[in-house]
Amino acid sequence: MISTSGISLRYGGRALFENVNIKFTPGNCYGLIGANGSGKSTFLKILSGEIEANKGEVTVTPGNRIAVLKQNHFEYDEYEVLKTVISGHKRLCELIEEKELMYSKSDFSEEDGIKISELEAEFAELNGWEAESEAATLLNGLGILEEYHQKKMKDIDANLKIRVLLAQALFGNPHILLLDEPTNHLDVESITWLENFLYNFENTVIVVSHDRHFLNKVCTHIADIDFGKIQIYVGNYDFWYQSSQLALQQVKDMNKKTEAKIKELQEFIQRFSANASKSKQATSRKKLLDKLTLEDIRPSSRKYPFVDFKPDREVGNDLLSVNSINKSIDGELILNDISFIANKGDKIAFVGPDGIAKTMFFKILMEELMPDSGEFKWGITTSREYFPKDNSKYFEGVDLSLVDWLRQFSKDQTETFLRGWLGRMLFSGEEALKKASVLSGGEKVRCMLSKMMLSGANVLLFDEPTNHLDLESITALNNGLINFKGTILFVSQDHQFIQTVANRIMEITPKGLIDRQMTYDEYLESEEISALRKEMYS
Repeated sequence: MISTSGISLRYGGRALFENVNIKFTPGNCYGLIGANGSGKSTFLKILSGEIEANKGEVTVTPGNRIAVLKQNHFEYDEYEVLKTVISGHKRLCELIEEKELMYSKSDFSEEDGIKISELEAEFAELNGWEAESEAATLLNGLGILEEYHQKKMKDIDANLKIRVLLAQALFGNPHILLLDEPTNHLDVESITWLENFLYNFENTVIVVSHDRHFLNKVCTHIADIDFGKIQIYVGNYDFWYQSSQLALQQVKDMNKKTEAKIKELQEFIQRFSANASKSKQATSRKKLLDKLTLEDIRPSSRKYPFVDFKPDREVGNDLLSVNSINKSIDGELILNDISFIANKGDKIAFVGPDGIAKTMFFKILMEELMPDSGEFKWGITTSREYFPKDNSKYFEGVDLSLVDWLRQFSKDQTETFLRGWLGRMLFSGEEALKKASVLSGGEKVRCMLSKMMLSGANVLLFDEPTNHLDLESITALNNGLINFKGTILFVSQDHQFIQTVANRIMEITPKGLIDRQMTYDEYLESEEISALRKEMYS
């Protein structure tokens, strides 16, 4: 178990945490959530001992081992991959070194024999004889094949290094596992493997993630950072979000008759409680949910941007036809005979491991690149707006305030209109006068979404729009695209985003296109498609 008592942390005059008292117990997975800048990663560092709080203390049950997903990708460059994973268990590595030192002695005393016996007993107790096998299993589960296991870390790709460090954190069954954005740079198969690993993990997990599907799959509790405090709620992310929104609506309706809202919230708690029988720690979790009262659920202070795409005109039936598109880079065929017809109402998710292929295809559709062969044709009633994966050209070297930046893309040029629009995207007051060139990644994305909404386009193309966004902005964009009446072509790694928006799935493979009219979960669960994918990638 790990707990905090009176933890407070200030940076200058700003209080990040004030008198935080919280307990994380074994058998549970806690999703640590909060707005950007609320201190999620900082709190994990306080728990691990990397950062010391101004006041208060962290208490860990004696003998419990904490494992942390490390962020320094160069720390283990001279280590072999397999040994990097094993090095996550500090005591086990110490035992290995002590044993090697003892066995290297030329003469053995009786005292040395006793010491060796003690070391071997502890080594066996820590499952040392299975260490290499366990490390290899973790690496394989995260998509790192055996051909990489004996290579040095400096000789493998940066994305693979991240997976090795994740395996390092998971290694050796730690009592307390601290994970900061563990799904970054993982493919669908590796994320699914990690979800199953954590689902069956019997100790304590505290995780920060912007992946809502992941949080819903693995979390038994949500630890919400708000108002400088941390409040723990039973349930996964969706339960926290929906119940907090209901509570917020209750506060807004305080001057009206609230019995209906109270009943709605009670019914919601009961529905979730009934569904908990399918969740991890089902019995204890259901008992906790049954005890929930209205006072246990509080409105959040989070602010959600306004995302609402309204097409100026309805698109006709003739939308987009793509015929035998091929494209190579440096002699390597990236797009191989891509052909399909997009229909009115399609919301198409382009999936698969090759991000370059998907980005290249979108650039061809937007006429930023030419195909080597093949053609495509947009319908005459279509109007298109594009969200590129790299939006830097819209901001670098641009000496404009946000108001003037947005004015470039608006029919209504008035200050009042533009400020109102920026305010809905969380740029209020002085924020609207910031220079476009100094924005954070998430702020740039919100500006690009504003530009797209102002266009009135009836066909939207998105290449990884959730990158750099916080949970609130992802949720707002997700809901905006669900409600959009036009056609969408998009690329995303966010499972829930794809599942809730797309009605058609396309996967660009080395041997062509897999195209199915179905949801993402249906696509992933289909045995027929699984067999086809193996064939297309062989």
